[in-house]
Amino acid sequence: MNAVIHVNSKDNLVTCLRPIKKGEKIEFEGKTYIASSDIPKFHKMAVEDIPKGGYCYKYGQIIGEALEDLHPGDYVHVHNLASTRGRGDLKA
Repeated sequence: MNAVIHVNSKDNLVTCLRPIKKGEKIEFEGKTYIASSDIPKFHKMAVEDIPKGGYCYKYGQIIGEALEDLHPGDYVHVHNLASTRGRGDLKA
C-alpha cells in the first residue's frame, strides 16, 4: 500500500494514507522524503519548499497559504496553513 496519495502535478502537498512517524522515509514518484514530525492518517505532508505566504495545493486546487516556510517532509495542518476556502472573514 502506498503511504501517500499525490493526485495532481500542481500539488505541493500529499495526503498520508496511514500514520507516518517522524524520521520515516517516504518514497514515491522517484523521490524520497523524510517526515520531520509524526503525521496522522489522512493529514498532509509538504513535498516541495513552500515559502511563508505561498499557496498550498491539494487535488490541483489552492487550499490555503503557508503561515511559515514549509519544507519537503513537513506536517501541514492548521498550525502552519491558513485556509483560503470559505473565509468570509477575509472579504473586503
